[in-house]
Formats: sequence, structure tokens, C-alpha cells
Amino acid sequence: MSVSASAPVIPVTRTSSPRPRPAEDALGFGKHFADHMLVVDYVEGQGWLDARIVPYGALALDPAASVLHYGQAMFEGLKAYRQADGRIALFRPDRNAHRMATGAGRLSIPAIDEQLFVQGIAQLVNVDADWVPSAPGTALYIRPTIIATEPFLGVRASKTYTFFVITGPVGAYYAGGLKPVRIWVEKERVRAVKGGIGAAKAAANYVASLQVAEEARARGCDQVLWLDAIGHEYVEEVGTMNLCLVIDGTLVTPPLGGSILPGITRETVLTMARDFGLPVEERLVSITEVREAHASGRLQEVFGVGTAAVVSVVGTLASDEGDMVINGGNPGPIANRLYDAITRIQYGLDPDPRGWRVII
Repeated sequence: MSVSASAPVIPVTRTSSPRPRPAEDALGFGKHFADHMLVVDYVEGQGWLDARIVPYGALALDPAASVLHYGQAMFEGLKAYRQADGRIALFRPDRNAHRMATGAGRLSIPAIDEQLFVQGIAQLVNVDADWVPSAPGTALYIRPTIIATEPFLGVRASKTYTFFVITGPVGAYYAGGLKPVRIWVEKERVRAVKGGIGAAKAAANYVASLQVAEEARARGCDQVLWLDAIGHEYVEEVGTMNLCLVIDGTLVTPPLGGSILPGITRETVLTMARDFGLPVEERLVSITEVREAHASGRLQEVFGVGTAAVVSVVGTLASDEGDMVINGGNPGPIANRLYDAITRIQYGLDPDPRGWRVII
């Protein structure tokens, strides 16, 4: 599909000092930012207003701004992809728009209009189109964010907010094929609890993970497998990604129950797995079941799914009880197939029967 040409045009103020473009073989992730950003303000009683695209720059915040004291902040993450024919496409931006709009209520943040979200991002990417890299596996990362801006000290929801979107080119997550990672199984600290804010993409969910992730790296691991907050028994997310397991040829993933983020890549993976004819189950999976399936040879694959990597293969689950090496520490066929199928649609190499690509 393509973005509607009849959508309102957001006014653009172009930068007078364009930034130098980084080399496409040295992009990394989150280190470089494009020339412009989208900004929209919210005032209680007036709604979202004054959408504009302006040069990338600092935001002016009062020291008493609500976000700095009470944490009303949320964000999204998606990418723009250079197509095989040179055009640029977003991948399922309507799902990001919907997730931000539905998650906002849990944080007492007014929902951003979903059409404005998609159209504004499309226009921003079009303004900075020459920032979209073309080397294999590269993309333009897009970070929409909402913060509370009212200057006051008092525990209540803010009456003013700013929605802004910044972008930046990112390198290929896997330069030479999927690389399995080592994951620490965390048995004490938790990322989120049912009834909390785990299902919203809140900034607070990520700060809660940092200390444990640092400790995991000190143990020689790349990230953390989070268990449920009540009994520390049921698997939930891996790092900042949704979790998938292949047990006896069935793709299994924990159900969305309030503590797990409803990932767009998760939704895409489940849809494509069913298209492949794979049995798919969304159900509770205990770490005890994982251990037993591994001991009996029924645990065939474990991988995370998310925007940045699409698929991140788990080669080893490490804990105080010993290591579980998955599939000999190698990527499995299902992870490989899903990664290839999704990325080929994203980059315009395969047909897109569901209209997931949005051409700019």
C-alpha cells in the first residue's frame, strides 16, 4: 500500500546546516540522527495541535516538567527500508500507531491520532529520504516518543505533552547470518507484573531492566530471560523482545496477559508461521517445562523477535542450575525461515499479499 496523497501536509522548516552522512558500513545502532524531526504538542481541552517538521535539535523542558518527576513517557520503534527498486517503505506502521494509542491510556497520556502518527512519520521520512541507507540489511530507524511537559510538582497526570519523532540510519543487525546469543535466566528481579504497565511501551519498563542486563553481561551473557513476577516460573520476554520456542515442531509463545508487550514482529511471526503450516500455540510455558523439553531433546529452538533484530536466536540459556545449549548452539530452520521471509518483504524482495509495506 502507499500513504494517501490527500493527507494534510505538515509544514516543514528545513535545516540550514545539514549533517554529514555516515558511512553505511559503520552505522551501528542509535549513534547517528537525521536532519529533521516531527513535533506535535498537546494541550488539555485543545487536543493535539501544531504539527510541524523542524530541524533536529534540543527540546526545551522546564525543570519541573512532569516527565522528569513522575515518568509519563512512552515510545515506539519502527524502520523505513530502501526497496529493491529504490523506493522507501515502512513496515506495518499502523500497528505501531495503534499500540501507542492503546498503551497511552495506561500511562494517563492522551492518545495520538493514529492517522497523524502514520502520515507524519511518512512525511518526515520523505523529507529525510536521502538518510535511508541502501546497503544490505541497513534501514532508517524511527523513534516516536511522547513525554509529559507541564511544569508542576504534584502527583497527577500532566495537562500538556509533546509527541516527537526522530530518525537515524542503522546498520545491518546481522552482517553474516543469524548469530546465537547467550541468555541469563533471571530468577529474582522482574521486568513487569500483570496489572502494571508491561503491556505499554513505557520508558519505565526499560530502566527496570538495565541493572539485571548489566549483571547478565558480567556473567558472560548477552541478555536476560524474564520470568513472571509472582512465582518466577513462567517465561515472559527475552531482553526487550518477545519470546518464541519450538517444542516438538510447534511454535510456542507466552500469551499476552498484561505484563508482555504486544509486539508487531511477534504478531507478524505468528501470522507467517501459520502461513507456513506450522502449529502455533500461545500459552503459558514454565521454565520447568523448558528444562524438561531440553533434557528430552524436544526443545528444538529458542529465539526472540522484535523490530531491531527481527529474530534473535538463543544459543544458550544459562543459570545457576547450569547451561542449556539449544540446537547445538546454532540457528534453527524455523528461525532462519521466519527471518528470511519477513526481511524479504520489508526490503521489497518478495510479494506483500497482506499490504504490510507502506510505500512513501
